[in-house]
Amino acid sequence: MPTRRNLFLGAVATWVGATGLRAATGNFEITRTEDEWRKILTASQFNVLREEGTEKAFTSPLNDEHRDGIFACAGCDLPLYSSKTKYDSGTGWPSFWEPLDDAVRTQPDWGLFGKRTEVHCRRCGGHLGHVFNDGPKPTGLRYCMNGVALSFHPA
Repeated sequence: MPTRRNLFLGAVATWVGATGLRAATGNFEITRTEDEWRKILTASQFNVLREEGTEKAFTSPLNDEHRDGIFACAGCDLPLYSSKTKYDSGTGWPSFWEPLDDAVRTQPDWGLFGKRTEVHCRRCGGHLGHVFNDGPKPTGLRYCMNGVALSFHPA
């Protein structure tokens, strides 16, 4: 059951995501023009992966995905997270305590909440979400991902 706090945080995150920021810059294995990305991604996927938007909390079917498998980048299908590291953070977004080796990159993100750490796919640069230091053991990290930025491949 969503709490008022989580609904408020979801509304604020949606507002922040609508600011139109751009995905990570740099050299990536997979690069496409904006038009090419728009042809292969849904509007929601494009907003999150390429414009650093945020989906509304508690809207992703992947939040309730509990089968064994791999969560991959919806932009380039790079495996990112094992289902073994997924947990229910109560935030309304799929959360993981650790990515797969060499799957993601991070960078500072200054916004409404001050400095956060943004998480991107290391292969295509797509924005996935943010990582926080309030997760469970063994890492103490919470990789809070937009479900629309992920695809799931059952084992």
